[in-house]
Order: sequence, then structure tokens, then C-alpha cells
Amino acid sequence: MRGREWSRPVRPARREVLSAAPELEEGRPPLLFVPGFGHGAWAFAEHWLGHVASRGFPAYAVSLRGHGGSEPAPEATLRAYAHDVVQVAASLPRQAVLVGHGAGALVVAHALARYPARGAVLVAPVFGGWGVLGAALRRNPAGTLPAVFGGPLRLNRGQLFSRELPDEEARRYVGRLGRAGRRAQWALLGEPEAEPAVGAPPVLVLGSPDDRVVPASTLTRVARRYGSAPLLFPGMGHDLMLDARWAEPIDAILDWLEKEPVAH
Repeated sequence: MRGREWSRPVRPARREVLSAAPELEEGRPPLLFVPGFGHGAWAFAEHWLGHVASRGFPAYAVSLRGHGGSEPAPEATLRAYAHDVVQVAASLPRQAVLVGHGAGALVVAHALARYPARGAVLVAPVFGGWGVLGAALRRNPAGTLPAVFGGPLRLNRGQLFSRELPDEEARRYVGRLGRAGRRAQWALLGEPEAEPAVGAPPVLVLGSPDDRVVPASTLTRVARRYGSAPLLFPGMGHDLMLDARWAEPIDAILDWLEKEPVAH
């Protein structure tokens, strides 16, 4: 156990976990989905959880503290979010594959240093830095600037979705967005890199070259960190799990899991 975890343990919190089970139990590893800041488990329950279960994999999604139906936590830190993921993953019946979206991918990267995952998938990863902040300020200054000073980060339709998604659906999804803890938001500007993953699990990085939150250069940089190249889905927005062609990326993830040797 790390000294910090022993001397300053993360406060327990009630966490929302949504799930979908396959009709037949075939012993496949469960997938644990981790949403990005402002999103809850609902973002995966819309399409991906049921689709994953239909292909024979147990599927779970956690709402990080302060998100979705989990306990409010306005001062939550990135460390607390990683703790949430590790605790839920450890409670699953088998070693899980961690799937993080947006800033949830950064949370997964930190959780991998504490949980021996079977594998990991980083979807449109937001790993922070001034480049990502600069892009957000250019594309959505009114929604981004308050977050720099501790206020809420408000992403808009143009950042999250392609034009293919009907406006009514896009408005419904945007209306469900919450906010992350301000300390966790600030961590995106200067948080140290995650420690090496336990057991060196295989890691898949995927996203869209047309993402208006994560530049294509960031996808390449994150994928190189894990010794691979990003899998790209042109024409999609940042929220791949909610966009019009949501089935394409999740099918690619499941195809990869069926072919890729997993860590043990």
C-alpha cells in the first residue's frame, strides 16, 4: 500500500453502477465503463451497455462521485475518481477491462496503476495540458473559461456530437450533463503522468479526427505512450458512445477484445 493511501485515505462515497448481463454466461471478462467529467453512467446505458451484453460480455458503468446518481462531491479530486474505479472494479466477479471516455480515460490511466486490469480502452482521451485547454477556449470560450476559475465546464453540442445526430437527441444529452469537482478540473492543467500500469495490460486508444475536444495530435500522443496507433472514426464527435454511429466504435472495441491476448 502506498504511504499516501494509508495516511490520507480517500473518503468513501456512495457510487451509482449500472449494468447489463448477457443471456448466456460464457466467462468473458466484464467491461467497466468510466465516463468523462460531467457525464454519468447513463451515457453508456443509452447504447453501449446493452450492445456489449448482446455480444456476450458483462457490462458495467460507474458514475464517478459527484456525477449521475452517485453521491455529491464538489471537491472531488482525480485521486478520488481513480479510487472509485478501483473499488468498483475490485467488486466485480472477474478481472475487468477498464474503458474510460474523455477525462474518464485519464482516471482509468491512474486506476491501472492500482488495479490489475485484463485490458484497457481509452476513448477520446482527455489527458489535460495547455493544448487541450487552448483548443477548448477557441471553440467554446464561454463554456470553458469559468472552469479555469473553479466554475462548471459547459460543453456544447458542436463539441460533443456530429451533425448526423438529431438535434432533439443532442439537446437531451447536453441537458443531462453535470459538473466535475473543481480540484479534478484543475488537475487537467498540471497533473503528473500516471504511474505504470500493473501487469502491463494491452491498451487500445480510439477517437475521431473530427473531435472538437481532443485534437488528433493528442490521440496519437496518448496511443504512442502505450506503444500503438489510435483507431480513428472520422465524422464522429467527442461523445462516440452517444453519437449517431455509436455502434461502430463499440463493435471495434469488442472485436479487439476477442482477438487481443489479455493480461493475466
